[in-house]
Amino acid sequence: MSLSDPIADMLTRIRNAMRINREAVNVKASKICEGIAGVLKSEGYIVDYDRIDDAKQGLLRIYLKYDADGNTVITKLARTSKPGRRIYSSVSDLPQVMNGMGIAVVSTSKGVMSDKSCRENKVGGEILCTVS
Repeated sequence: MSLSDPIADMLTRIRNAMRINREAVNVKASKICEGIAGVLKSEGYIVDYDRIDDAKQGLLRIYLKYDADGNTVITKLARTSKPGRRIYSSVSDLPQVMNGMGIAVVSTSKGVMSDKSCRENKVGGEILCTVS
């Protein structure tokens, strides 16, 4: 079975794992998924991630983050740009998720970044997903 949208698959697996309070979730590895996991780690939404090599394309094991009460740090995880409709934005038009309390993950010419990093580097790109 081939996946037409590995990013949506990754986000759905993370959402499902958070609903049942899993400690970690395995996702099929790709460069874009690894970039998204790196942004989530640097912004403090996940604890860590590891790349596991197997005979095929490999896996990413993402360790989810919970607060002291056992609630997930990520409350909403939504795919913005889809294969049928790509959403691009210049640096001046990047969305503010929850008035700056959340992040937008953006694929730029300099790699996958958060919207805050895009504003600092003055670069726009494709808005992959929003996290709050």
